[in-house]
This record gives sequence, structure tokens and C-alpha cells, in this order.
Amino acid sequence: MRRIVLALLVAFLGNVHSAPPPYDESADAKLELRLTQAAARQAGVPMLVVFGANWCGDCKMLDQAFKQGASAELIAKHFRVVKVDVGRFDRNVDLAQAYGVPLKSGIPAVAVVSGQGQLIYATRAGELADARALGDTGIHDFFAMLVAQHK
Repeated sequence: MRRIVLALLVAFLGNVHSAPPPYDESADAKLELRLTQAAARQAGVPMLVVFGANWCGDCKMLDQAFKQGASAELIAKHFRVVKVDVGRFDRNVDLAQAYGVPLKSGIPAVAVVSGQGQLIYATRAGELADARALGDTGIHDFFAMLVAQHK
């Protein structure tokens, strides 16, 4: 029985580590922002800038919600997403400040920006910083509220 439990644990941990991290730490964030804004403008939807880091459990939860579950379809339909790595709050902090996102309130943090570059919304009070507690339903409700408010 111990061998089976150990084998399952090893398999689980192997799968956890094989998933790609949500944030590309070597990405040129300014270039990614320009490309995503152009795609958002062309699609007629806002750009969703997600600030976070690979070490952040709540960032991983939000990333997972964007890929599957109730939030995935909503996000894909209404936004063009770009993820910006903030490292240990030592990378791309200037970009967060430019979008009015106070990283001191916690990550993940988001800014919603029009295709023309106008700020529509920014998390200023750590609204998503406890994404694990929000769960998929809370994350979906948050983004559904944003979509409804800015139609």
C-alpha cells in the first residue's frame, strides 16, 4: 500500500512540475503589451494586463481559471490577455505603475486597457490577490462584473 501511495505522490508531483509556468520571465513585457494592444484593437475588445509571478500561488490559480472552468470562455471572448512578470517585485514595476496598479496591494493584479491605450479599470485594492479563496466562481463573477460595467 505504501508503494502505491508513494507512486501516486511521485506521479502527482511530476505533473505539477511539468506544467509550464504562467509567466515568461524572459519576455520583453513592453513588446508583449504593444502586440497585445494591437490585437485587442483589431478584435474590438480591451486588453487585460495581468501582473504576477511564477512563485505566487494566487497567480497560478488565476492563470488556471483563464484556461479552464467558468472564467475561461468569458476571458477569451471579452479580452486579449497579456501576462507581465513582476518577479519579486523587481521587474516591470514601472509598467504596473503606468497602469495605476499598486503592486503593494497584492498580486495577481490586473489592468483593463482599451485598444486605444486608455485605462478602463485597475485593481487597486488587491481584488484578485486572494484568487485561491475566490475560486473559479469568484474569479468568474469578478470578470463578469467588469464586462457588464464596461459595455
